[in-house]
Amino acid sequence: MPIRNIVYRHLEHGGDLTALSDYEASGGWKALETATAHMERDDVLYALHRSVLRGRGGAGFPMGRKASFIPKDAEKPVYVVCNADESEPGTFKDRAIMEHNPFQLLEGIALAGYAIRSRHGYIYIRGEYEHQARALDRALEAAYSAGHLGPDAHGPGEPFDITLHRGAGAYICGEETGLLESLEGKRGQPRLKPPFPAVAGLWESPTLINNVETLASVPPIIEHGADWWAQMGTEKSTGVKIFSVSGHVMRPGNYEIVLHDTSLRELIYDICGGFRPGRDFKACWVGGSSVPVLTKEHLDVALDYESLQAAGTFLGSAGCIVMDDSECIVRATLRLAEFYRHESCGKCSPCREGTMWMVKLLDRLVNGEGRPEDVDLLLKVSGRIQGRVLCALADGAVAPIASAVHLFPDEFAEVARNGSPPPTPMIESTAGAAA
Repeated sequence: MPIRNIVYRHLEHGGDLTALSDYEASGGWKALETATAHMERDDVLYALHRSVLRGRGGAGFPMGRKASFIPKDAEKPVYVVCNADESEPGTFKDRAIMEHNPFQLLEGIALAGYAIRSRHGYIYIRGEYEHQARALDRALEAAYSAGHLGPDAHGPGEPFDITLHRGAGAYICGEETGLLESLEGKRGQPRLKPPFPAVAGLWESPTLINNVETLASVPPIIEHGADWWAQMGTEKSTGVKIFSVSGHVMRPGNYEIVLHDTSLRELIYDICGGFRPGRDFKACWVGGSSVPVLTKEHLDVALDYESLQAAGTFLGSAGCIVMDDSECIVRATLRLAEFYRHESCGKCSPCREGTMWMVKLLDRLVNGEGRPEDVDLLLKVSGRIQGRVLCALADGAVAPIASAVHLFPDEFAEVARNGSPPPTPMIESTAGAAA
């Protein structure tokens, strides 16, 4: 089975590394010690570049390239910001890192700070993650007490500090500039770009922003080498990736797999145990809810950035939402549309008004009040939203809906005529979920 617990190091050590002594015994903090004692800052930056570690939060932009945009002679302070606002529907991988392996995240932030000459990092954590925030608070206290953070974290007289900041439960703050606005105490809404955060980010200073899984991947890369990471996966999809699998599978949970080594079919059937007796695969949003849906014909696509893009979707956050043939695709897309309508910050008119109209049209179809032409109208509304806003929220709202209309035209036509059948009650699985 192609599972590698690298970012989920805790699963190789009893399932929990919240004690500093246990993390140190597992090899923790050695990467930071090696970097600060034996590597120049640019060497760490170059290692990240050679590893081709891509951002694990959704966009997939190479971390090393992003970090290289930070000016080396900046007059203002340079910041590292960890995006821990894990709000994408179907995604629950980062909270396990913060809860069970928090020191690896802290070490990754400190390494990123060393590479870009930063002295301060921030963790912006989702407001609902109360338990995870407490775990990080305890880990920070222990790391400071042991000297891994604080006045000499990057070497004698070279400080590095990390501050934990609680969000307030807004999905839009997962967008990096909306996060920065919130972190500065303002209303969480996206900024116009350029300038990009690498030039004018937190308090208009150069800022590197990456999510939890990305930063937690940095210590093993520095510890084992960029080539070790890069030899896993493909040239453009290197290393391991955590997939959060939920929905109609028998063994939902988080699974860390080598990119490209596993197909969607293997993930669903071999790793996650398939479906209830008598049920079959129908659809899957493999990268979280804001990506185009996949159908049965895509089951053998490899799970990596390039293969999924060739199949018409995106790896995204790898929040894999699986649906069997007991559910109606129109009802499912309505549920997603309601989420995006609720979470739209309202700053851009196409998003604010368009998400509302998509919900109205889908609700009309599902409740048997629709007309055949409403399906075409739904696509027209979608076309007036996509690409016309400041951030990716509206595009993410359109993608699952437009793709479902194109891939399930007969079902949309049937629902337009007769409404949607009520959902089939779920039977609770007795199979255990992965950590």
